[in-house]
Amino acid sequence: MGKVFEKIEPRLQEFIQQQKLFFVSTAPLSPDGLVNVSPKGWDSLRILDDHTVAYIDLTGSGIETVAHLKENGRITLLFCAFEGPPKLVRLQGNGTVLEKGTAGYQALQHHFPDYLSARAIIKIDLSRISDSCGYTVPFFEYVGERDTMSKWVDHRGAEALQAYQKEKNALSLDGLKGLGSD
Repeated sequence: MGKVFEKIEPRLQEFIQQQKLFFVSTAPLSPDGLVNVSPKGWDSLRILDDHTVAYIDLTGSGIETVAHLKENGRITLLFCAFEGPPKLVRLQGNGTVLEKGTAGYQALQHHFPDYLSARAIIKIDLSRISDSCGYTVPFFEYVGERDTMSKWVDHRGAEALQAYQKEKNALSLDGLKGLGSD
């Protein structure tokens, strides 16, 4: 059965760090707003301490997570065991958006690879750390990382990427403010 933890214990840290994929979920305050779930991969997550994690947010076609966090801060990360014993780990807390170019971003940037496509670091102060069985999660074999994002960014270059972010990442689907709205 599931357990709630006071902190990220060593065995949870080891499990989290072994995962090649995790999911991020956020929602706006409006009951009519869209709940968002996004998959995250690559080398993007860091455990900063027993109660704090961060991940590097890469350019995408939407800006839902950033917009929801700027509105209300609520966020959940879900890690699933796709190999080995069944297990789920949920990290729930309050997320802060540290946009690229800000002092907050620069303070944490050294924890991550230098991704040209990075647009923010999401820092999460955890309020609940739990696991559960994951009995219905299927087995999947990890084959490797996709290079589609790298090729897409390399083809466009830094200047075109900034223009894309300005156009596509200013507002969420619900009209909430995204990048550059602070």
